[in-house]
Amino acid sequence: MKTIIEPFKIKSVEPLRFTTRKEREAILTKAGFNLFNIHADDVLIDLLTDSGTSAMSAKQWGGMIEGDEAYAGSKSFYRLEKTVKDLTGFRHIIPTHQGRAAEKILFNIMGGEGKVVPNNTHFDTTRANVEISGSEALDLPVPEGLDPCIKRDFKGNMDLDALESFIRKEGPKRIPLVMLTVTNNSNAGQPVSMENIRQTSDLCRTHGIPFFLDACRFAENAFFIKIREPGYRQTSIRKIAQEMFSYADGCTMSGKKDGLVNMGGFLAVNDDKLAQKARNILVVTEGFPTYGGLAGHDLEAFAQGLDEVLQEDYLKYRIRSVVYLGEKLNKLGVPIFQPPGGHAIYLDAKAFLPHVPAREYPGQAMTCEIYLVGGIRACEIGSVMFGKTDPESGDFKPARLEMVRLAIPRRVYTQSHIDYVVECIGEVFQRRESLKGVRIVYEPPVLRHFTAIFEPL
Repeated sequence: MKTIIEPFKIKSVEPLRFTTRKEREAILTKAGFNLFNIHADDVLIDLLTDSGTSAMSAKQWGGMIEGDEAYAGSKSFYRLEKTVKDLTGFRHIIPTHQGRAAEKILFNIMGGEGKVVPNNTHFDTTRANVEISGSEALDLPVPEGLDPCIKRDFKGNMDLDALESFIRKEGPKRIPLVMLTVTNNSNAGQPVSMENIRQTSDLCRTHGIPFFLDACRFAENAFFIKIREPGYRQTSIRKIAQEMFSYADGCTMSGKKDGLVNMGGFLAVNDDKLAQKARNILVVTEGFPTYGGLAGHDLEAFAQGLDEVLQEDYLKYRIRSVVYLGEKLNKLGVPIFQPPGGHAIYLDAKAFLPHVPAREYPGQAMTCEIYLVGGIRACEIGSVMFGKTDPESGDFKPARLEMVRLAIPRRVYTQSHIDYVVECIGEVFQRRESLKGVRIVYEPPVLRHFTAIFEPL
């Protein structure tokens, strides 16, 4: 098979700034050993997140010029609304400035004290919005999803037995909705099968519980279904996505992922009363229902991006790019979460630094060293992000997995950039035994990984 190439050509470039290790040492110290605090100009290859970091197409930029900036009734909104309705089938499309705003509105309405929201695995902002509402965020991944070494096709699935057991034990009244994240970001970007989506939906309908998708990476998930799940090889990506959405009562989406835009999101629902409540909150917090915190040109680019992301040539290149990075690291013996997911490679920090305990945050230590070696910014997905310490007893509860995410921005980096990333991580891996952990010297009450300050041990 011939090399899978980028299905685009580069029309505009942005220069990168090279720094020395001595400069990076000073930068990292000033940032409190937190990569979120580093200025982007001081980063050579930025793999912190794939959210809002996509390169937009010529058609998206052209559409932005035509964006309708009308406060009410913008034609750009109606284009986005039609695009999303055709894709998802949901009746009400409520635009927001990004996915977490959609989550905030949804859980402000449906959450509350004493309630529990099950998910295959909540991501950070989803969990925070659930918990701020007073509800409990419950993760129910399949057991194999917690083992980085097992190779399975759909390790992002919901544990249906655990979900059914929980519903029968607690009763549907305590569960305002069930959410399924596709792909499962906190579980290494692993996909969810159509069968699992369907069965989760059936279980929810049996018990009268609304079923929602966190659809940030719906297109990447649809591509995995096409190539891995029997019966879908000849089905178009669009039809697979439409079937995925058909099993749900609504969804939240950050367009900053599979919308291929730098800003945007939406809440989509079928329930008329829920939609009206959501729009009431939207007007107060985000903006009028036909712009929802977005400029008209953002709405236009978002609509175009949702069409482009469904192109099979793009998705084939996208998934292959991630697999390429995983294969190169495998050859060096670097432990990664298997198999590679859709938007990122997740380094297994427990296996990479077995001598560093979870309480000393091995993933955070790795992100710092990777930056020092090559100016590469990665993201800890482990006990910094999801671990907890009881303020009274001091008991520490680590995250289930200790990982470092190398999230690849869409249509941004070339193969030589990825080869450089492999070389730098290989260098860190060769002298991994000399690495030490870090400790937290400051943390905010919520989402601490964004602004916490660390110091090396």
